[in-house]
Amino acid sequence: MAIELKKEVQDRLIGSIRKYFQENMDEEIGDLKALLLMEFFLKELGPAVYNQAVSDAQGVMAERVGELDSVCYASEEDFWGK
Repeated sequence: MAIELKKEVQDRLIGSIRKYFQENMDEEIGDLKALLLMEFFLKELGPAVYNQAVSDAQGVMAERVGELDSVCYASEEDFWGK
């Protein structure tokens, strides 16, 4: 599954990559190099991060479904109680 980013997000990330290189690598890179690096990371790391996020979400959902018995329980005793 290819990860597609909105233009605004892509532009923000390119700026962030450029800033990272300038502050941490003492090297300036242009928009094209930052774009290519971002695309590499999305293709190489994106699927693993995405799959882990889906797995984490499934775990949380399974936990919540397991809590339904205690959270959504309604007593079946009739009005007069037994």
